Amino acid sequence: MSTETFADYILSEKNWIKKMEIVFYLQKKTNIFFDNSVVFKTLLTKLFLDKTNLDVDKNYTITASLLWSCKKDLLPKDLSKIKSFAKDGAKYLAKLGFDERFCRICEGVNRYSELDPREKESDVLELTDQFGGMLLDRPERIAFKPDEALVLLEYRNLKDKDNRYLDIFKDFVSNMEEIKI
Repeated sequence: MSTETFADYILSEKNWIKKMEIVFYLQKKTNIFFDNSVVFKTLLTKLFLDKTNLDVDKNYTITASLLWSCKKDLLPKDLSKIKSFAKDGAKYLAKLGFDERFCRICEGVNRYSELDPREKESDVLELTDQFGGMLLDRPERIAFKPDEALVLLEYRNLKDKDNRYLDIFKDFVSNMEEIKI
């Protein structure tokens, strides 16, 4: 007799909105980090994947977008917590039944673990997390405009870093900005 894990349950759900509901209820039960910024960045991730033809596991990428920051502290008090929350989250996700590759994707998003080689999906999530975060207001600053955020992403955040999808992401953002609503 096989026992279904949380990982099996959420990965078998193909509708990204229903995945989000699952994480919402997990947050209510376990108090993991899940807020509107996660929803926004996951939408950005989904749009990026839908508009490009990347050779990544889309189900893993969307699910990881919802969960990779599950151990993030809302108000981090020290740098060690900021540097360890993705690794702590990956350990937590392993306990929920996620395989080693999924956990590596989640741990690799913010680069503090210095995983080598990086998973392709981590590169996607790095872009959507950092860019999406710059588009949101924070207590210490107002949101950046998309063109400003792209410049900061490329020349500050990812300076001297190799993200295999940066150029594709820049084209995606430019194309999305041209759409008139």
